[in-house]
Amino acid sequence: MAVAVTAGIGAITVPASAAQPEPLAVRSDPVYSYANAVRETAYVDTGLTAPNGAKVRVAADIIRPREATGRVPVIMDASPYYTTLGRGNESQKKTYDAAGKPVQFPLWYDNYFVPRGYAVVLVDLSGTARSNGCVDVGGRSEVTSAKAVIDWLNGRATGYTTATGTTTISSSWSTGAVGMIGKSWDGTIANGVAATGVAGLKTIVPIGAISSWYDYYRASGATYTSGSPAGLAPVVENSQGASNCGSVKTTLTNGSPSSGDYTAMYRERDYVPNAANVKASVFVVHGLGDLNVKSVNFGQWWNALPAGVERKIWLSQTGHVDPFDYRRQVWVDTLHKWFDHYLLGVDNGVQNDPASTVEQKPDVWKDDRAWPLTTTPTTLRLQPGTSAGVGTLGTTAPPAGSTATVTDNRSSEYDWITNPTNASSARAIYRTGALASDVRISGTSTITVTTTSSQSAARLTAVLVDYGTATIRNYRGTGEGIRNLSTRSCWGESGTGDSACYLDTETNTTSVSQNIIARGWADLGHYAGLESRRTLSANTPYTITFNIATTDQVIPAGHRLAVVIGSTDSSYISSAGTSTRLGIDLSKTTLRVPLIGSI
Repeated sequence: MAVAVTAGIGAITVPASAAQPEPLAVRSDPVYSYANAVRETAYVDTGLTAPNGAKVRVAADIIRPREATGRVPVIMDASPYYTTLGRGNESQKKTYDAAGKPVQFPLWYDNYFVPRGYAVVLVDLSGTARSNGCVDVGGRSEVTSAKAVIDWLNGRATGYTTATGTTTISSSWSTGAVGMIGKSWDGTIANGVAATGVAGLKTIVPIGAISSWYDYYRASGATYTSGSPAGLAPVVENSQGASNCGSVKTTLTNGSPSSGDYTAMYRERDYVPNAANVKASVFVVHGLGDLNVKSVNFGQWWNALPAGVERKIWLSQTGHVDPFDYRRQVWVDTLHKWFDHYLLGVDNGVQNDPASTVEQKPDVWKDDRAWPLTTTPTTLRLQPGTSAGVGTLGTTAPPAGSTATVTDNRSSEYDWITNPTNASSARAIYRTGALASDVRISGTSTITVTTTSSQSAARLTAVLVDYGTATIRNYRGTGEGIRNLSTRSCWGESGTGDSACYLDTETNTTSVSQNIIARGWADLGHYAGLESRRTLSANTPYTITFNIATTDQVIPAGHRLAVVIGSTDSSYISSAGTSTRLGIDLSKTTLRVPLIGSI
């Protein structure tokens, strides 16, 4: 039997038997009917005005337990994808009945948490689905879209029953306690809203989320080949957005010049400087193999959070993948415990659990008390060898006058790391000897390079490589480290038009003899700062420091750690010129790595 108790708000249950899955723990149990839940939509006034003069209202689709006698907290996912690309591994979209009432709520949150005494609110960001306004790609309009709904849930904003009508709708059923969750763009907006410090936002769970849109489209001045803000907006905007928001797309275009400069447009979409405003707890989830939202995004966000913010982090070997699809049972249990504590006020001790969980091998997870771990910031130097551009990596400085030359032939990092003992004009490579014991890198590495350029513009790439045979998640393959199965498992209660059953997955691995574990790119013309690209003078030395991503990796004993330096990495960045020659001064080039262990 289970004993019903009250923890400030709503009804929860305490397992009465040690045979329960969590003996002695307090948790919310499924005591409400999903089939009988209230389903409704509120159109919330954001206080903004669209370019055509219309007041911007955003649609918030709500599902909440009808039988709850008290107010309930809210799990909220604000997204641009609900009627375009869909959400989750199966690209679920919102559906509605003939009267416009929401039927399918994408993902499993509603099926699982509504019976446990939560409301789930799915918000269409401005300019998408049933919201008006404009898609401004992480800007003020989108952040305000979600913040306004939190304000409405706390009685500080007005909601309406229709997109243009005057009949208001109340949120009197809400405690005002909100947890935002979401993957990719959704989690990005959670970061942006948290950075406003809005009252009522108790926790955020950003999954594979952007913390700075500059770092989504640029890397220390280098331009990624993955698109542009103005090109992304039409993918998700609705018809009124397409008709009315040309000026917004012009702003996006003008604010994202090919020079790679950090502009006012990008500054508005950089949430890291305002992380000091965050009051909510933060549960970060990211794939270390994520080549869509690069890992620097979670690293800089995590480091910028105030010391008093309670936090937790999960890092997997996957790419851009939701933990529901690579560690399902543990993820559901952990998220359940997290939301119970921060939204229901249950004293379950989750804040005292290990703050860091890192996948060190496929399906092998390591818990630690904090992240990043306490490391020794180690300065590594590049020693020349007998072949041009092939040398050793260690702590001893190279002789004065040591150099290497790299020619930009617009090739790929995956070509550069092959045949590591052979000379190549496209890259320079420096490897340690075989490691005597395991070494762990935990945090963000940086590289400082002093180099000359034969032309007025040049790109730089630096990658860290683990040389040695291993089995890893196939994060570059289809599924980015997972594979769908034909079976399904159910997580919560299904209803007509909204199933709680999802495709099962399994780990997809690959065998490698070398693996890139961190990447960094830069435009040499931004040596003096990101705001303005400088024209380079031929054969004049310039010094630039840039990040080589954020990671947590174990390099096993017997393997070798290497740094590979090239120019244009054709797999990810655009070129700045043709056949540019870079002369690298090894005596003034250093690699800074947060290490546990010694090389």
